Amino acid sequence: MGIAELAFYAFSMSTLIGGIFTVVARNPVHSVLWLILAFLSAAGLFVLLGAEFVAMLLIIVYVGAVAVLFLFVVMMLDVDFAELKAEMAKYLPLGLVIGVIVLIQLILRSAFGTIRQVTRGVWPRNLALAPIQASWVSFYMMTIF
Repeated sequence: MGIAELAFYAFSMSTLIGGIFTVVARNPVHSVLWLILAFLSAAGLFVLLGAEFVAMLLIIVYVGAVAVLFLFVVMMLDVDFAELKAEMAKYLPLGLVIGVIVLIQLILRSAFGTIRQVTRGVWPRNLALAPIQASWVSFYMMTIF
């Protein structure tokens, strides 16, 4: 295992950990700091790919402007996040139900492969759109995850 592979694994793990802790962190200031770590790690991955310009854009635009702006706004507003989270908790069961439904659909889609189109009784102009509609659903699901 070479240095490049070790650097790839280190950057990818720190990107994943930074992204997870951005969502999980209780303190919004810590959340923004984890977001900055995720951006810096993603920039390191771009450097490993040979896209130094994209890495510098990521650092300058996202870390230098957006994340620092978020950090200052969160620190200056001093919003009571405990009250906001308490209101959000009443929507948690609905969110879990929707998440489980989407997960079941993705599992069924991956288990049964392509969608079979019924061609009996379909006008020829609609028949031409059937494969596009089936592949569009698949492409849309892949871009979400």
